[in-house]
Amino acid sequence: MTPTAPDIGLWQLGLGLIFILIAGFASLAHGLKLGRDLAVGTLRTFAQLFLMGYVLVYVFSLQNMWLTLGMFTVMVAFAARIILARLKKEPVSLAWPLFLSMLASYSMVSLLVTAVIVEAVPWWRPEIFIPLSGMVVGNSMTALAVSLERLFSDLRGQRSEIEAMLCLGADSAEASRSVTRRAMSAGMIPSINSMMGVGLVFIPGMMTGQILAGQDPQQAVRYQIVVMLMLVGSTAVSALIMVRLAVRRVFGKAWNLSALDSRK
Repeated sequence: MTPTAPDIGLWQLGLGLIFILIAGFASLAHGLKLGRDLAVGTLRTFAQLFLMGYVLVYVFSLQNMWLTLGMFTVMVAFAARIILARLKKEPVSLAWPLFLSMLASYSMVSLLVTAVIVEAVPWWRPEIFIPLSGMVVGNSMTALAVSLERLFSDLRGQRSEIEAMLCLGADSAEASRSVTRRAMSAGMIPSINSMMGVGLVFIPGMMTGQILAGQDPQQAVRYQIVVMLMLVGSTAVSALIMVRLAVRRVFGKAWNLSALDSRK
């Protein structure tokens, strides 16, 4: 029988708070004022992950497709909410376009991985679909936030150049092409950098978890390769869709940047 990782008791789990205390002392010593964020983040980590553990036990035991897909939809909705919180000062409304584009692109990638590559039977098998789709949502969420923040920042920084191109006859797509490219690149670079260092600089989470669970390292490697590839693909698709939608909303029908002057 393949040995598995030792269980972690509540006492050992509590010892992990030492790392938060170290971070807290560093924040205090350098006046970073991160103590409240560290405390709230720690409490949310414990509460959300313990809650997720109980929910997953329930979902896995029922083996219900609609419950699995419903949980996936909730994950996407919360991811969209986190992105919108980072963009709350922006003048255009992206709530529904963001949620629907994330739901469509992440569903496509997750379905392709579980049904075609992994060949899970059924394709929505919760113990496979939820962890894999969760990685897609989590990683692509960060990339989308970076892309959109970069997009709005560059639109403001290069407003005069873009408006000059519009006056010379360029349409909104042509005038914003360089800004759009940089925004998409900013979101995709972290995933590409991870591919460069995986296996040499670090052993990623999916592979680590399977090895600790006693899985054959060669199978763990194959799963991790699939995960790395799907993360790059989901990041590219979601960034492409959302950046283009955001550009269209900023320019509007009049093809100008007057929307940047307004605030919600």
